[in-house]
Amino acid sequence: MSEESLFREVDEEVRREQLAKIWQRYGNVFVGLSLGIVIAVAGIKGWQYWERTQAEAAGSAYFAAVALDEAKKSSQALAAFAALAKSGHGGYAVLARFRVAAALAGDGDSAAALKAYDELAGDARIDQSLRDLARVRAAYIVADSASAADLARRLAGLDAADNPWRNAVNEIIAVAAYRAGDYVEADRRMSAVLADPALTAGARQRAQIFLQVLQPLIVKPSETQ
Repeated sequence: MSEESLFREVDEEVRREQLAKIWQRYGNVFVGLSLGIVIAVAGIKGWQYWERTQAEAAGSAYFAAVALDEAKKSSQALAAFAALAKSGHGGYAVLARFRVAAALAGDGDSAAALKAYDELAGDARIDQSLRDLARVRAAYIVADSASAADLARRLAGLDAADNPWRNAVNEIIAVAAYRAGDYVEADRRMSAVLADPALTAGARQRAQIFLQVLQPLIVKPSETQ
């Protein structure tokens, strides 16, 4: 045996002894850590599987309720949407809550529909765009009874130039202002709608007709002298 081989063998023996001592002292820790990692991975995989199956079940339940609604089985559809809404599972539960609110409004139960939309609007767990939609839907329910000032407070911020609901909000408040005889505010709101370059053809025509109705009603400064 050469001197180099001897040194190599001694070195390997020393390493084996060091590893044996380390394992003797920390072996249980290594085993525990390994088991912990395995259990954690298994738990994550199990949770992901449960989430996937729950989402699939919620999706099936939602589309089954939609099918009932399309088949004009309104009471059964409402019950199915209500059950899914209470499940609290993800996006389908939120969509179901919107369907329940819409069904209540359609059935003439304005108070319950308003409460449902206000609850959606105030739910911090829901995406802001959907909360804004709930605020607009709620405003439509009270548009014939609330004052323009009340509606403006309810819809505050949604009439900003970069908000996708700005035209709907301005139109709702314009109608309320017209109903109250505040033709100047109604004109201001509808003029803002008409000035929007992204306005749809139908909305543009509606705004033009509204403004034509308003023009004879607006008192000019010179007419008050």
